[in-house]
Formats: sequence, C-alpha cells, structure tokens
Amino acid sequence: MNGGETSNRPAPGSSPAAPAAPASPAAPAVDRQSGLHRRRVLAGAGLFGLGAGAGTGVTMGTQRLLPERADPVEAARRAALAPVTGDGVHQPGIAERAPAHLVFTAYDLTAADPAAARAALGTVLRAWTDGGRTLMRGASQSGASQSGASQSGAVQIGVAGVGREAAGLGSAGLTVTVGIGAAALRRAGLDARLPGPLADIPALPGDRLEATRGGGDLAVQVCAEDPMVAFAAARQLGRLAADLVRPRWVQRGFRRTAAAAADPTATPRNLMGQLDGTNNPRPGSAQFDLAVWAAGGPAWMRGGTYLVCRRIRMLLESWERLTEDARGEVVGRRIDDGAPLSAPPAATGGGEDTASDFAARGPDGRLLIAENAHIRLSNPQFHGGIAMFRRGYSYDDGLDATGEPDSGLFFLAFQADPRTAFVPVQRTLAASDALNTFIRHTASALFAVPPAPPAGGYLGQSLLEEA
Repeated sequence: MNGGETSNRPAPGSSPAAPAAPASPAAPAVDRQSGLHRRRVLAGAGLFGLGAGAGTGVTMGTQRLLPERADPVEAARRAALAPVTGDGVHQPGIAERAPAHLVFTAYDLTAADPAAARAALGTVLRAWTDGGRTLMRGASQSGASQSGASQSGAVQIGVAGVGREAAGLGSAGLTVTVGIGAAALRRAGLDARLPGPLADIPALPGDRLEATRGGGDLAVQVCAEDPMVAFAAARQLGRLAADLVRPRWVQRGFRRTAAAAADPTATPRNLMGQLDGTNNPRPGSAQFDLAVWAAGGPAWMRGGTYLVCRRIRMLLESWERLTEDARGEVVGRRIDDGAPLSAPPAATGGGEDTASDFAARGPDGRLLIAENAHIRLSNPQFHGGIAMFRRGYSYDDGLDATGEPDSGLFFLAFQADPRTAFVPVQRTLAASDALNTFIRHTASALFAVPPAPPAGGYLGQSLLEEA
C-alpha cells in the first residue's frame, strides 16, 4: 500500500501571512438612549474593558489595539479554504496541502479516427485549462461569471443553470489537476511522443484488478475542502467536454477536514487507524524535486510528473480483529503515535519523526521492525533512495455483493518515473509485505501530468503543436 512511509505536510508558503492588526474601532455616535456616549468616554479614559486587560490587546497608556499573535492552527485552517493559484510552473493539486474531499474522474475520448481524436484532445485540454482556472478563482461558485468565455472560445463557466450546486460557496481550496494517459496518445496517433515513464504498469503479483475501474485516456483530479465545491467543479469540467469524452470511472475520496483536525498540519490517519504519510518528501525540498518532477524525456513533460493511481481495498473486518500491538508489527510503527517500533517510548523522546533503525533488535534477539513489516519493504533506503510523493484519500463505497464493506485507500503517488519508483517498490511489497493479508489492489491507472501551461496557453500545448 506504500501508506506507512509518507507524510502530507503542508507545502512551504501554503499558510497565509499572519493576520493584520485589527483597526481601532471608530468612535460610536452619541446615543443617550443606549448609553453609547458613556461607553465612548470610558474607553477614551482607558477604563472600558479594563477587566480583560492584556487579553484584549488594550494598553492603558496608549489605548491602542496590538496585533494578535498568529495562531498556526487557525492559519492552517484559513489556508485550507483560500483560493489556490499555483506557482505557474507546476499544476496545482500536487505540492499543496491535500484538501478534505476528492472527485477523481477518468475519461475516454469518443473519436475513433486519429485525426479527430487529436483535434478533440486539443479542444478538451483547452477547455479544462480555462475551466480549471476559472473554477479555482471561485467564479462559478459565486455566480460572478455569467458568460466566462475563454480566450479559446471553448469554455463557458457559470452560465445559467450550470454550477448552481455550489452557489454561495467560496473556492474552498479547490484544485484541478489534469492527466493524460498513454491510451490517449495512441488513439490520437501520437505514439512517437509517448514518454518512457508512461509505459504501462506491468502485471504485479497479488493484483485483483477490475478493468472497469482502471485505465483511461484522460483524468481530472478535483480536490476541495468542501464536498459540494468538489462535486460542482467535477460536474462542470465534465460538461465542458461532454461531446468529446465519456466518463470511464469515478472515485470519490475523503480525508479529515481542516475544521475537525486539532492540528491540520499533522499527518492524517487512514481507515486502518494508522498515520498515513510519515517520511514523505517535503514539498520545496531537493528530495521532493528529484522524486517528483520530470527532468528528462520529451519537452512537453519536462517539469511535469507522473501519477500512479491504485484503488486499495482494506479488509477492515480482519484488520480490526488484531490487537493494536499486532497491527503495529504488521506496519512496523506504533499505531498510537506513528513512531517506528525501533524508537524509544514517547515519554523519552520517541515519535513519528524518529528515524527507523532497521537493524535494532529486542532483548530476545528479534528484529524490532520485522523483515516483512510494511515500512521496511517500502523504505527508500532499500530502493536506491528512490522516493514517491503520496497524496492518497480514503474511500467508502458502501457494501459489496456479499455485504462486506468496500472501503480502503485510493492511493495517489506523484513521481518522476514510475519505472524506477512505484513499480519496483510495489513488486517488493507484493512479494512479502505483511500488510498483504489485509488489503487487495483492485484498480490501477497511470497518467502523465504536464507542467502548468505558459501564459495564454493550455495544458499539453507543446505535445500537440510541436513540429
């Protein structure tokens, strides 16, 4: 599952600046009926609110309101709802903090003729480029745009009857991320421009893949802190390309919300109760850039990334029959605080960020982190230092035909080359991971995620227009 060794920390610069000092309130008008005049006089003398003292930021000497100290937790919550603009180099929805709700839709082009498919691919990418920009600004949710015509003339966001699902809501940290599958390039006669890392993921031991849940010509990842915003944005993007593509599969997912979390910056838990995200490459770091962004290959993908999607069903009934200690041995980490089993107790400094000591042994001579523990087999030090950036979501799709819960992890991993990252790691995990008893890989897909478009351009433009 690759879920135990990653950490979805907020991207550097994603938190808003500390709030500005509140302006001193204007003096109220004289109102002898309500006594406001008396309150104004007392405030001017430094007496009004004296009981609150420093708690209100009032100083008796100058009667000035001092800036409130920035609250990092509250700042993280505000950041979760703020519009996302991206960095102009990479598509949004990768390095930013993952919002609470996901709608991931894979599409197939409807055109069968290569020339028609190529033309349709260009039209769809233009539409989603412009539509995504508008949606992330919050124009359609607020009803601010009634025509929304794009530069290409292909997009109309916020027209009457469209996008009213989220009327009155802000952007809620909405991100739109577009991917292109190898099948789309083949369908459009662009086989010669297929990048090597987009090679089909080979069959892997233990896979129980359902063809109707995987693959696809195109993909749109929509994330938002509010479920109605995510739903409305995904629906609008589907409408924009309705005549040129048909949905192949949809996966909805969720995480804890910023509002519910005691600390929105802490590593979230998955449905198995384990911290899912420890030891992830940190956005903005050299390790992240090396692990995620494509540096070579065709020009149209330089600065982009490759996204592996895996639908991983968790056999929760079996998992929950284990004791917490037994669950920790399967993962290689304590379930309560996420510390590796080689770490000292929390009371003496051990914690989630303590480095794993894979050689450490207990008094009985046994390895503290078992040879088949998930974090050992997935750790980059056993794979030549190769890492991925995981940004998965939990899912709950109700009951299957036998009445068992169909729940688990929609695993999303961004990487520079799946051939050297996901594929070898998953082969190792499939062979001997103790977690295999409690999970099933039921779907798989791979998409190229191009870099952000140039000013005035569209996603994948150089793919379609280069000589």
